[in-house]
Amino acid sequence: MSAHQSVSIIMIEDDEGHARLIEKNIRRAGISNSITHFTDGTTALDYLFNAEEGPQRNGPALVLLDLNLPDMSGTDILTKIKAAEGPLRRTPVVVLTTTDDKVEIQRCYDLGCNVYITKPVNYESFAQAIRQLGLFLSVIQVPETQPEA
Repeated sequence: MSAHQSVSIIMIEDDEGHARLIEKNIRRAGISNSITHFTDGTTALDYLFNAEEGPQRNGPALVLLDLNLPDMSGTDILTKIKAAEGPLRRTPVVVLTTTDDKVEIQRCYDLGCNVYITKPVNYESFAQAIRQLGLFLSVIQVPETQPEA
């Protein structure tokens, strides 16, 4: 694995419209990394933990996580990621959700989220927020995820 291995983006978002908007505006910000999209927590967790190309087994990733999913809470997914043995627990998690409840925000940071962004309800504000997120993604460093010996 090279030191500059491309970081894959894993988006866990059940709203297809939001998912398209997020991907389009991340691309507009010049981010060309692969984006793998999941609409539910069960499938996403299986990928995160077990897939050959997933972050637990194959290199650095960044997770964009909605909290309101059809089958489980995003906080459950966050808890599982941060409690994982091995490299997955170091994967940065950006919570991207409509919830702006102060208690929920604090809870997510306590559980180990790296960034918490509230989705603006206005379309143009949402698009702008995602473009700014894309610029942020272009400069952050994520830890290498070599399996631990």
